Amino acid sequence: MKKIVSFVFFFSILATSYGQKNSLSAENIRIKYKIPELAYAVVSSDSIFEIQTLGYQRINSSYKAKIDDKFRLGSLTKTITSYIAMILVKEGKIKLDTKFFDLYPELKANSNPGLYNVTLKDFLTFRAPIPTWSYGNETPLQKEIKGNNQQQRYEFISWFLKQNQIVSERQELYRSNPSYVAAGLMLEKASGKSYETLAKELGKNLNIDFGFGQPNVIDENQPWGHDENLNPEKPALNYKLNWLSSAGNINCSLPDYCKFTQMQLKALLGKSKIISAEEFNLMHTGLPEFSFGWYSEINEKSGLKYSFHYGNPGTFLTKVYICPAINKAFIIFANVQSEEADKGLMLLLDELQQQYKG
Repeated sequence: MKKIVSFVFFFSILATSYGQKNSLSAENIRIKYKIPELAYAVVSSDSIFEIQTLGYQRINSSYKAKIDDKFRLGSLTKTITSYIAMILVKEGKIKLDTKFFDLYPELKANSNPGLYNVTLKDFLTFRAPIPTWSYGNETPLQKEIKGNNQQQRYEFISWFLKQNQIVSERQELYRSNPSYVAAGLMLEKASGKSYETLAKELGKNLNIDFGFGQPNVIDENQPWGHDENLNPEKPALNYKLNWLSSAGNINCSLPDYCKFTQMQLKALLGKSKIISAEEFNLMHTGLPEFSFGWYSEINEKSGLKYSFHYGNPGTFLTKVYICPAINKAFIIFANVQSEEADKGLMLLLDELQQQYKG
């Protein structure tokens, strides 16, 4: 208990010391763009310039935002999955060119021949030509997917591949959540561990508490997500979230995701003892538009190159933008998903980038 108290106390001091510079502007954005809770941070590889949470965990409530509040990361989960994959590659447990059906040969006969040669790299970089699927899809039904969490993910991919769906028209990217579900299954087979265990072990090594699903399921005093009409999402288990665990189901606090982001920055600057700067740059910007879990772009105003990702899992919004050239990263979380809220987050991002020469 003392450890938890000291953790909260530390980040309370941290937020008081560093979080005030843009807090008024952020609060105005939060109110104007109808965001119940807004959290943001500006970090370098070894420093936190600002970190702040504003507003309320739940709309029309007295539950004020706390620095250790957890947010559903949505597709930011993919940045974590990609890092786990790179660690397993470095450990020699799997290769980027390992084929999916070499690990799961029993699924090959009922799958589209056009997918027979897809690899871990193809899945992690959105180059596998498979269609999209997400929480809103009506099929498969819950009763069709049996077993524990790990078995359900296997059954889901088995079902998905049996649909014999393949995108015939060539695209630069195939942004499909099942790509990361398949990648997660490959990591499970290669390591002999569930995806949850892999994420928890990574979290332990980085002193990060990675959780899964809606934060308010475990603790109602954590942020509630809100839809575009600002309806709060009540605590409930969503079976489809488990199917997509390696694609978009991790939750964590802003301070914890800061640690993960700072680790990424350190590695990009050649300060990692595990993965080289060259390997990390390949991971972030090695391929056009999207590499291993990271998009990349040139900022039109500054001309600086960023790697970034964003999450929009229905009731939360998350964004992370990393620029090694200035040794800065910008992280913004919100417990609502709407076009209006997204505009507010992008406005805050632009303000922070301009202020920090990004």
